[in-house]
Amino acid sequence: MAEQLFAGKLGFGSAAIGNLYRAISDADAFAVIDAAWAAGLRYFDTAPHYGFGLSEKRLGDALALLDPAGEAVISTKVGRRLDPAPNADLMTVRQGFVSPEPFESVFDYGYDAVMRSHEASLKRLRRDRVDILLAHDIGSYAHGDAHAKRMQEFLGGGLRAMQELRASGAVGAIGLGVNETAVCEEVLGHAELDMILLAGRYTLLEQSPLDSLFPLCEKRGVRIIAGAPFNSGILARGVRNSPPAPYEYGSPSAEVIDRVGRIEDLCLDFGVPIAAAALQFPIRHALVDAVIPGIATTAELQAAQDLIAFPITEDFWNALASACLIDARASSPASFQEHGEQLRASVHGTRPCNS
Repeated sequence: MAEQLFAGKLGFGSAAIGNLYRAISDADAFAVIDAAWAAGLRYFDTAPHYGFGLSEKRLGDALALLDPAGEAVISTKVGRRLDPAPNADLMTVRQGFVSPEPFESVFDYGYDAVMRSHEASLKRLRRDRVDILLAHDIGSYAHGDAHAKRMQEFLGGGLRAMQELRASGAVGAIGLGVNETAVCEEVLGHAELDMILLAGRYTLLEQSPLDSLFPLCEKRGVRIIAGAPFNSGILARGVRNSPPAPYEYGSPSAEVIDRVGRIEDLCLDFGVPIAAAALQFPIRHALVDAVIPGIATTAELQAAQDLIAFPITEDFWNALASACLIDARASSPASFQEHGEQLRASVHGTRPCNS
């Protein structure tokens, strides 16, 4: 399925065209989608939450002109309903977005909410179906102590809705769009998923999914989309020549700054931009079908294209593993299952890495 869905490894993260943190014009949003289409990108990820429908509307309007045959692969999300907010200040940042849409997003993983959300997304996207439907931000990362209640709501309602949509052919695949691994394993204990959009958890800085999630996904036939490959920005520009960018949407710890600095030093030794290493790293794994950086402008799109195409040798990846800067199991692009035991031994042998 995944091989049929994805035409290339680089996808388009559409939160920014929903006015994430700052407003961009409709014309600029169209221009970057137009440029992405012209460059051959065919996978676009969006969500109702992104600008309270604005990202979906802009993507739908653009693709109606650029893609009348419906070739684009679109993933969108459920789990947040859009409630009217008539008194909202549309000129300020609300829930991370500066949106002219007079709504606010409210978590709701119930059956009816998921069905209504999917129907509304189709209207905004101007499509009769979406390829991938993801449950958005389920898990402790987003909900803290309310996780158990939200999970009960999802398993008792929203998941059933998603399964029915898949069974009817209304969506091609279902899965999760999350920032943590534990909830992925939890949901896989209850359901057959097709895809997981995992944001920030399989990156140049973190490879914890190799321990249990990726082997489980390989066993169950679940594919991975890698989101947030720059860990909120710190891997996009490094730390040696500029103040550290955010990590996990906040200030990075001294430990993270040190680790990024050591990765950056090795990148310099090999003549590799750290951003190129960060963007290419996730797609080396056999389970990962696409990487989706957030893209707001044509300049950012061009930069992503240049970074994804930058030549990087196997010696570089092996050097990162030897320096304990990436998990040794990630140093080979071959499948985890095929080489798992050998690579695990390299991690837990006489030179353990503190990764």
